[in-house]
Amino acid sequence: MEYTIQKLARLSGVSTRTLRYYDEINLLKPARINSSGYRIYGQDQVDRLQQILFYRELDVSLEEIGKILSAPDFAVKDALSSHREKLLAKRARLDALIANVEKTLAYAKGETDMADQEKFEGFKQKLVDENERKYGAEIHEKYGEEAVGRSNRKLKNMTQEEYGRVTALGEEIMQTLLSAYRTGDPAGELAQRAADLHRQWLTFYWDSYSREAHAGVAQMYVDDPRFTAYYDKHQPGLAAFLRDAVLVYTGTKSE
Repeated sequence: MEYTIQKLARLSGVSTRTLRYYDEINLLKPARINSSGYRIYGQDQVDRLQQILFYRELDVSLEEIGKILSAPDFAVKDALSSHREKLLAKRARLDALIANVEKTLAYAKGETDMADQEKFEGFKQKLVDENERKYGAEIHEKYGEEAVGRSNRKLKNMTQEEYGRVTALGEEIMQTLLSAYRTGDPAGELAQRAADLHRQWLTFYWDSYSREAHAGVAQMYVDDPRFTAYYDKHQPGLAAFLRDAVLVYTGTKSE
């Protein structure tokens, strides 16, 4: 079956403006342009749009979606299985947050008791789940099931004050790191301050700290493109700068 852009928009819930934009960036080209100059979409385009929407629901950027769908080894069945797994995990996170809202509402009405720690359980579980989704395979392989399990339990058992502190620390690290980057000196005072804040942040998740492990994490930020992208979206080269600062801080920088 074929669709005009208006019909495809009504079918999918995607605006015609968005479909035209997808055409412009070569993410979703129409099957053909008819004699009247209208975009015509066929079954392949309908299926591709469905994939695009699945990936958008999982917060994948349009640029990355284009790369995924254009890869020679892209397989629809594998992609659908992956979508299902990730969407089920997302539903579980939302269910936990909804349950947290419902209990908080009951607490506000005086219908039940609620400890301060409970107020943040949904958010902490969401953070654990997101870390597993994004980096699970790598961190399990690198640190082992037992170490990752301990880290996750430590996060979920954080008090309200601890959770607030680790969140604030993450923001302070980024601000300090960006200021340090502008100095161009990973051994400078600001950069070493950022490295020390990073150490403090890690100790909220680790049972024990070691310089070698700290250096290993910093190196992983450079080796793994997903970690690199997280830092470099704020400033290109920021992940490598943090790695260099941590190597100086831990005394593991090779001469």
